[in-house]
Amino acid sequence: MAVARIGVLALQGDFEKHVRAFEAAGAEAREVRTAQDLEGLSGLIIPGGESTTLTKLLLADLRDSLLNFCRAHPVWGTCAGMIMLSKDSSDPRVKPLGFMDVEIIRNGYGRQVHSFEAELRVSDEVEHPESPLLGVFIRAPRITKIGENARPLAWLGNDPVCVVQGHFMASAFHPELTDDLRLHKYFLSLVA
Repeated sequence: MAVARIGVLALQGDFEKHVRAFEAAGAEAREVRTAQDLEGLSGLIIPGGESTTLTKLLLADLRDSLLNFCRAHPVWGTCAGMIMLSKDSSDPRVKPLGFMDVEIIRNGYGRQVHSFEAELRVSDEVEHPESPLLGVFIRAPRITKIGENARPLAWLGNDPVCVVQGHFMASAFHPELTDDLRLHKYFLSLVA
């Protein structure tokens, strides 16, 4: 089986930790800063950061290439990346890519000072569902509505905090900040 080549959008956020997590999960990973960097990839991560800043940094050439890439390849958005994959961010300053049928509130779990870690319940689709997954929430978006084509993979209490829809995946938290690779491995199963 060929090794998956995963790109990590490296405009802001902790993209290096995603690169290391995918390498630990058995994939090749590289940073993406230009449209040309998308060539030869089998999947992409849009990491956390700040969604209004990401909107400004996605200049026309990169945004157009990113939209084309997303239509044909698995893409996972974490934190601000989740906001960017959504159809509506509920913030006029953010121009999401519009692929996932989820409604989001930016900073829905509070500002930076309200950051927290919590054990999450995971779906049977995820490896070892009997073991909680540690979620690191930093100015995290909150999902307020999931469309009929999306399904939850992880919950904080009754709140879905990780969803999948077709070849798209989004999490409100930062799995790259823990040693638990289950979601990175799950994403690789979408690439396979």
